[in-house]
Amino acid sequence: MNKLILKYFLPALLLLLLIILVLNNRTPFGKGNSDFAADRGKEITRIELTGGDKRLTLEKKGSEWFVNGKNEIRKSTLLFILRALKEIKIKSPVSDDLFSSEITEKGITPVKVKVFEKSKLIKSFLVYQTKSNIYGNIMKIREGSKPFIVSIPGYEDEIGSVFSLNEFYWQPFTVFNLLPSQISSVSVEHFSDISSSFTIVKSNRYFNLTGPDAPLTGWDTSRIIRYLSYFIRVPFESLADEISSEEQEEIESGKPLFVITLIKSDGTKSVLTLWERYLEDDGSEKKDSDRLWAKTSDSDKLLIMRYFDVDPILKKKLYFYAK
Repeated sequence: MNKLILKYFLPALLLLLLIILVLNNRTPFGKGNSDFAADRGKEITRIELTGGDKRLTLEKKGSEWFVNGKNEIRKSTLLFILRALKEIKIKSPVSDDLFSSEITEKGITPVKVKVFEKSKLIKSFLVYQTKSNIYGNIMKIREGSKPFIVSIPGYEDEIGSVFSLNEFYWQPFTVFNLLPSQISSVSVEHFSDISSSFTIVKSNRYFNLTGPDAPLTGWDTSRIIRYLSYFIRVPFESLADEISSEEQEEIESGKPLFVITLIKSDGTKSVLTLWERYLEDDGSEKKDSDRLWAKTSDSDKLLIMRYFDVDPILKKKLYFYAK
């Protein structure tokens, strides 16, 4: 009896285990082709994102995280990508026809994601960022594996955009973050009221205030000092990710409301351009009284700014005269 078990039963059992093991690692739902989440027992210390000729690195140094080794990462975005990397699961498979029509035919280049614990690679996958589904992404473990729509359980918004190669996306949501001592000059152009435009130039401890046509006199130095203090933190609300490239071109080709040109004490220049923003209201356009379109010279992306946040630096030249 024992000989029969050894001769027939054990080989059959081993064969069954082998078949289960092979099937478990084959597409479409084998673990090796569908497990996108990083091991919860591992500490993520570096994330590399690569797409085309662009490369971006998020890395932990001490207790802080930095983008491309220089700028501190915005806390909320960091927490979200770390959550995504630990919790993402398959939402549904993607058919070959859908992948071909939405990805291959549109020439979408994937973002290669590599996740490290110190120098050890612990997870990698490909993200095909697309607006063809509400989750905003199609993912593969590797080039030849099965594509899936992937999401975070309990989170219904899309997660594909978090794997962004735009360095500006990862930084704190500020357009200016400067002390008065770091500012050499500021110019504010009011295109709806040119006569209200002005330029402040600082030389050593002294200031000059100029209008659109000539130098000004009689202004209050304390008001200039107060005005420069408003640049310590000027935030924006969000990136304008929902608009198309055609819509962005149309906005940028229009006449701006304001242009602020700031030169730092090290000689570098930053320009903030602001446009009127309109919203759809019952088939017609209505002026947004709370927000503006904005763009800085440091990024090719449009931003959304609240009047509440930008208003302190949109003073008119009369502001600098004591009442």
